[in-house]
Amino acid sequence: MTTSHDMPFGTRLLPDGGVEFRLWAPGAAAVQLAHAAAGGAEQLHPMQRGAHGWHTLALPAARPGDDYRFVLPDGLRVPDPASRFNPGDVHGPSRVIDPAAYRWQHAGWRGRPWHEAVVYELHLGTFTEAGSYAAARERLPELAALGITAIELMPLADFPGQRGWGYDGVLMYAPDASYGTPDELKALVDAAHGLGLMVLIDVVYNHFGPEGNYLHAYCPSFFNPAHQTPWGAAINYDGPQARTVRDFYVHNALYWIEEYHFDGLRMDAVHAIRDDSPRHIVREICEALQAGPGRQRQVHVVLENDDNQAHLLVRDASGRPGAATAQWNDDLHHAAHVLATGETDGYYADYADDPAAAFARALAQGYVYQGDPSAFRGGERRGEPSAHLPCVAFVSYLQTHDQIGNRAFGERIHQLADPVLLEAAYACLLLSPHIPMLFMGEEFAASTPFLYFCDFGPELAEAVSRGRREEFGRFAAFSDEAARERIPDPNAPGTLQASRLRWDERQQGEGARVLARMQALLQLRQRELVPRLAGMREGGRWRCQDGCIEVAWDLGGAKLRLLANFGEEPVRGMAAPAGRVLHQQRVNLADGGLELARGGVCVALEA
Repeated sequence: MTTSHDMPFGTRLLPDGGVEFRLWAPGAAAVQLAHAAAGGAEQLHPMQRGAHGWHTLALPAARPGDDYRFVLPDGLRVPDPASRFNPGDVHGPSRVIDPAAYRWQHAGWRGRPWHEAVVYELHLGTFTEAGSYAAARERLPELAALGITAIELMPLADFPGQRGWGYDGVLMYAPDASYGTPDELKALVDAAHGLGLMVLIDVVYNHFGPEGNYLHAYCPSFFNPAHQTPWGAAINYDGPQARTVRDFYVHNALYWIEEYHFDGLRMDAVHAIRDDSPRHIVREICEALQAGPGRQRQVHVVLENDDNQAHLLVRDASGRPGAATAQWNDDLHHAAHVLATGETDGYYADYADDPAAAFARALAQGYVYQGDPSAFRGGERRGEPSAHLPCVAFVSYLQTHDQIGNRAFGERIHQLADPVLLEAAYACLLLSPHIPMLFMGEEFAASTPFLYFCDFGPELAEAVSRGRREEFGRFAAFSDEAARERIPDPNAPGTLQASRLRWDERQQGEGARVLARMQALLQLRQRELVPRLAGMREGGRWRCQDGCIEVAWDLGGAKLRLLANFGEEPVRGMAAPAGRVLHQQRVNLADGGLELARGGVCVALEA
């Protein structure tokens, strides 16, 4: 089976041969196509300007494998903003791709229901030594054996240079060539489906990166100066000519699902999208996915949303999401981080007063901040009530690329936390009804950091390196220049290299022990919790006293109860939980009573 997504942007292969080239450039009076047959020199062809700023040209001699770009009236050559592949990076020509050339081996895949998800976030450039789609494909069986059911790829939209996290992408339809070809990405998704793994892709619809975005030169309508953001004028989702811009992103979402068979999207920082339209672009994208590919298979949308907007996660009477499937739950992470590490700088200050209570509330109800005032935000109220949502609406974790990579030296949680409390937090996370997520290497307590790295041009590279070191200057540990100079340079090739996983650690010492424990907890989750999660309709109940938390959830007829002691002293004389004990650590059950040592956890199920 072969598949492709039909869209009004970019190139279209003509039924009788040749290629149609299309560019929306309302700010350009005339556009030429610079076309180069494979191995040949560029030749210029005038394009026809039509209504509403569209420029088109059908070229009978063009074929897949040819390179092309657009020439503006001032001579500037620009890539196709809807390029399917840009092997010469973001400043080079685009390449004509036959989107239906790849023959899918698992075309019958229909996805998995969301409640079965155990997510594994990975960065393709550092997941393996080779840093490629093909190399990542070889590691998938190990993830499936661990108990992972979904992998989430950090952004792939073409970014400048050979190294980057992906959040500086500028060509939204072109998977970055530093990892391989489009067909090699499709083969990665195909292989994952063969192992029963869903694949999500992280997409950035709130801004373009600072290098390689040429839209301002010929399409100023793509931006709305009425909304200013940290990256300049906002993407135009609600101003004049916004319909074409909205279509660009709706089609991009459909493109990844239909042409690459991804199982869903993780939408980066939707709180930074400026859209005052009656129907927000996030909702429009979710509806388009469900009305399109979602009619044939399971399609999921996960949001990153600092504003804790519960209305985007509401379910209908059957439990089906009205818009997004789930949200990354930073609240749970922040509470757990303070609890396990004692750090209270920056946004962690909002969780410092009683981190155990905050962790319990997050486990029970998803958000900690449900309209509560945030000291970090100057007293501004943040969030919406979320207790009515099932816990599967929250993707929860103890670390992500953000919380590791935004540290000066990229330390992972196990290098910062009290090990006893950290083990307790993992048991709470993996045996809760939340959708758990691990960051690559977390399953074996990887020794390698995950640093911030990029590959910008010289002037911007210097500014980024200097700015990052200055940013950390507000912390006492980096108050002197010598300390700041020790922070790794994001643009140095060695910074990426230092972040690559060492897979042999999975079989050695502490890595093997952590891996075995993670696998055992995930097997228990799969056996006892997952079959009951589809029936969950709302959050749970919680209480906390002196660092000891108790959380209870209704799982469609069964009751799940979790007790955990994050206090300094043992807790004695508690009533033993009703039902069958699924898991216990640092617990003494005797004479019908319960004693929880520091870091003790007891999880019971009453069916």
